[in-house]
Amino acid sequence: MQWFDSFGAAGYIFALTFAAMGSALGTGITGQAAIGAWRKAFLKGQAAPFILIAFASAPLSQTIYGMILMNSLKAAGLEVPPMVKAMSGLFGGMAIGASAWLQGKAGAAACEALVDTDKGLGNYIMILGIIETVALFVMVFLMTALG
Repeated sequence: MQWFDSFGAAGYIFALTFAAMGSALGTGITGQAAIGAWRKAFLKGQAAPFILIAFASAPLSQTIYGMILMNSLKAAGLEVPPMVKAMSGLFGGMAIGASAWLQGKAGAAACEALVDTDKGLGNYIMILGIIETVALFVMVFLMTALG
């Protein structure tokens, strides 16, 4: 039965790796868009807005949420069944990672829009915050469920 008890450890790995994969996808997408937007600004003779770094880095926080979830799964006592830990890590990590990935896609659109219009910064940041909230909800609700 020891192998079944250690099955819960897979949840630790899932929580962090899926969250980090989403962060990598999200930052990659937004980073590409930021570079393209800066290129467009330079070609127009405009200054390149440094704030695009904030858009590109926004999906990184989901890796931290994955790590926090991982630590919560590790700290959960033996009363939490290994399958619950594994599934919480798997689906929680996937949801957090999806939030990061889609936040990157929204950040990419924000990069383009800001360079094209030089307006709407606050609106774009609010949208990124709403997407971020999904990851926070998943992390907090799963941690609460674990006790």
